[in-house]
Amino acid sequence: METFRDLGVSEALAGVLADKNIKEPTPIQQQAIPKILAGTDILGVAPTGTGKTLAYLLPILMQLDKDRRETQAVVLAPTYELAMQIAGEARELSQKAGLGIRVQGLIGGANIARQIDKLKEKPQLVVGSGGRICELARKGKLKLAGVRFLVLDEFDRLLDDQNDMTTADVVKLLPADRQALMFSATDPKKARDRASFLGHPECIEIEASVEEMAACHHYFVTVPFREKIERVRKLTRSLPIERGLVFINRTFAAEQTLAKLRYEGIRAESLLGKDAKQSRQAAIAAIKGGRAQLLLSTDLAARGLDIPSVDFVINLDFPESAQVYQHRAGRTARAGRKGAVITLIDFKEAVKLSELGKKLGIEFERLPHARAAVPAKKGKQTRQHGPRAARPARKHNK
Repeated sequence: METFRDLGVSEALAGVLADKNIKEPTPIQQQAIPKILAGTDILGVAPTGTGKTLAYLLPILMQLDKDRRETQAVVLAPTYELAMQIAGEARELSQKAGLGIRVQGLIGGANIARQIDKLKEKPQLVVGSGGRICELARKGKLKLAGVRFLVLDEFDRLLDDQNDMTTADVVKLLPADRQALMFSATDPKKARDRASFLGHPECIEIEASVEEMAACHHYFVTVPFREKIERVRKLTRSLPIERGLVFINRTFAAEQTLAKLRYEGIRAESLLGKDAKQSRQAAIAAIKGGRAQLLLSTDLAARGLDIPSVDFVINLDFPESAQVYQHRAGRTARAGRKGAVITLIDFKEAVKLSELGKKLGIEFERLPHARAAVPAKKGKQTRQHGPRAARPARKHNK
């Protein structure tokens, strides 16, 4: 069995991982880490929950020079939460391994004066949003001439119509010979084509294993549109949901749903792009800490979040694309656990569900009696009385 040390990871970092009970590298880590250490540009596509963050953080941290008081690596992320998650993980690895690498988060919407003050500490690794990084660089507060690594985490979002120009603006500020590393769970053709302005990265594509795909059950419930919120309430009462995510396409609809669920006595929080930073932090802390049973979110706010032990994902609104469905479904059935995705559809959306299933290679099953849909806990071998697991998803947009 290949180890992190076999891949070239330092003994200090491998020790930190072992203390966290991370002993065996995942397939994306096995393929990406040696190539990154060798200086190769990478475009990595792997299912959610497979360790993509460590796949680039480990080799980057090993190559940063703590004695050079300048920014040497930039990681771009599409949301505040994901950027802070990455920065926190990098900071923890550096501190526990004794690397002495300083890490700074630079996110739009946060206090820029405080960020400028922190930049006086000369962080070697910055993680943040393209807009804020450009703003600080143009003010002369963030020097990027020494950057050797650029990471696009969730590159499909960073290269979509909304973010592509800002990402390109960041790239223009960096040295031409920097190493480019791009990672995501999905790679729509438009994003992959746009990635060409970063050179010709080597593609690494990891398919989900049969076991990983079987761990997630895909169900649907047919319900009139106006009754979807009430159905979420009933599902929450009938299913033993310990930690569930409810996805809604529009912010105002999420606020309305939150109010109705709370009125019915359900412990629910929301994670919306318009919410203040403190409110979003509190919502995540509540769901992680078990004080909330449901977290309502739009796709943008929840992109890339690692919330442990999510047992159910409920699509109150139909996902806008196959890629969106994959990212939503990837919030559950992580780290060897079982999980279920329940999509609520009105009668007009039945055709969309059929088309989605064909595109992803998923066989959606009608939700059976509530108890039959309960995901088995990790480590327990239980007989499944509900419908069979979904077939493994086929890769598209190659």
